[in-house]
Amino acid sequence: MPYKTTIGLEIHAELKTNSKMFCSCKNDPDEKRPNFNICPVCTAQPGSLPVANEEAIKKVIKTGLALHCNIAENSKFDRKNYFYPDLPKGYQISQYDQPLCEGGFLEVEGHKIRITRIHLEEDTGSLMHPEGADYSLVNYNRAGRPLMELVTEPDITSGREARLFAEELQLILKYLGVSDANMEKGQMRVEVNISISNTKKLGTKVEIKNLNSFKVVEKAIDFEIKRQQEVLEFGEKIVQETRGWHDKNEITFSQREKEEAHDYRYFPEPDLPPMHFEENYIINIKNNMPELPEQKRERFKSEYGLDEASIEFFVTNKDLSEYFEKVVSEFEAWTEEEEKGETHIKASKLAANYLISDVKSLLGSSPFVEKEFKITPENFAEFIKMIYENEISSKAAKMIIIDMFDTGADPSVIVDEKNLRQVSDNSELEKIVQEVVGKNPKVVDDYKQGKQQAVQFLVGQIMAQSRGKANPAIAREILIKLLTNNK
Repeated sequence: MPYKTTIGLEIHAELKTNSKMFCSCKNDPDEKRPNFNICPVCTAQPGSLPVANEEAIKKVIKTGLALHCNIAENSKFDRKNYFYPDLPKGYQISQYDQPLCEGGFLEVEGHKIRITRIHLEEDTGSLMHPEGADYSLVNYNRAGRPLMELVTEPDITSGREARLFAEELQLILKYLGVSDANMEKGQMRVEVNISISNTKKLGTKVEIKNLNSFKVVEKAIDFEIKRQQEVLEFGEKIVQETRGWHDKNEITFSQREKEEAHDYRYFPEPDLPPMHFEENYIINIKNNMPELPEQKRERFKSEYGLDEASIEFFVTNKDLSEYFEKVVSEFEAWTEEEEKGETHIKASKLAANYLISDVKSLLGSSPFVEKEFKITPENFAEFIKMIYENEISSKAAKMIIIDMFDTGADPSVIVDEKNLRQVSDNSELEKIVQEVVGKNPKVVDDYKQGKQQAVQFLVGQIMAQSRGKANPAIAREILIKLLTNNK
């Protein structure tokens, strides 16, 4: 009987709030000065008392609503007791039996992955270990930041599915504006609970802690599945433990035996009152929800007729998708009312292609930031219009967009200055076609002998003669007509 893999995820995300979870200290993940954003509350000085950050609570509720969760009418904070050097109180204010959100799901490639709970807690500080030193330093800037934890049911069956779940969750958090969820900065951290079994009974659960990239999530799970299979095939038992991931060797390694919930000695936080949420409070949060990734996918398909790859590009590049929509909004004045539908779709696809290929290439590894991007939506729309209406060739368009990217100039100014406007005038093109035909009698004879590739050669010569400005479709039409009449 083959092994069945059972995987559940625990994902932590630092919330994007002005202040920390239980004090007024600035919540700034980019602060480089150690122990700068601290106070008696977040460093647990005697007599200091916490006050809950309502904005953080709202953000967790908003996330729960986006993931189809049941929002608690009554909730509370609890003390989770454990010792760690960067945990200033010796306990963490978290939530245990009355989380803010329960139930819910997130769909990944048609598979609904159930969500057990989403709760709110405070983050710990961080440790620094100077190279060669026999001591560690503690930085409490991170201590007390609002931290959301999402726990899934064990519905995931592969490393790939776990990665896709985490990627989609990150997108949702960014769209909601609740977290920047930057894994490189530690703003989103993934932990995996994984077991395998070749019977109907679940296997022994192993936890892999603090995975800091989507690729690592997939690699760690794939490695752990293989490791556990080898252990079982040698007749040994899986140990319930916490393991880490070694980036260089790409292996998991044992860290400690796994604690159970009762080891934390949870009890209600005595310094914070229980929370009660009226129905109107939740409705107000729901009414202020933004468009979510899945909704955008559906809308971009119906409104703009984009293919799945283009849609996914814009969904994952939110800022560029907003710019794209500003460009598209400029298309309305192009045509008569009855033609707008078809023109709108064709022009939208054209704009999408240039943003996805040319603009992305020009940006390189730099992120798209509209206020730093020199091409205005109006100028980009004018550029697309010139291509759509055959005022410029695709070759000229490549040159023009580079100039626009570098200078922010109006495309019509660039076209006029560099004499790039496409020649579509029949009389002018006829002169060029006749000249090319006259210079290439052998190729014309080849065409008369039935060699169709001769036409392509002659069109190329026409484009060269016109320095790329001839409209290739019209030039080909005139050429065929001339060759046919001279047979």
